[in-house]
Amino acid sequence: MINFLGKTLVTSLAVLIAYFLLKNFGVHIDGTSTAILVALVLGLLNSFVKPLLIILTIPITILTLGLFLLVINILIVKWASDIVPGFKVDGWLAALLFSFIVSLVTSFIEGLIKTNQQQ
Repeated sequence: MINFLGKTLVTSLAVLIAYFLLKNFGVHIDGTSTAILVALVLGLLNSFVKPLLIILTIPITILTLGLFLLVINILIVKWASDIVPGFKVDGWLAALLFSFIVSLVTSFIEGLIKTNQQQ
């Protein structure tokens, strides 16, 4: 449970950083509570919906050499923006950049946390 809360807080921070970097590019978040809700919804969608989409789209993913996974990431972000009030992503490119930034920032923060825990 603590691990889930920690990952949600890290993802919330990543969502806020992505928002501040992309707020003039089509990403809108009303506040910190909305960022936490976005992190929860993204976590649930990535846990339950994304694996099903990956399995269903294996042929097209193979044909595109894995690039179709970017489309799945965009769909997940767009669905999150449809589900969470106060979170809006205007276009496909903004959703792609949002997805990249959230992934990079989350990986960076989790790497810092793991490095500090090992010392």
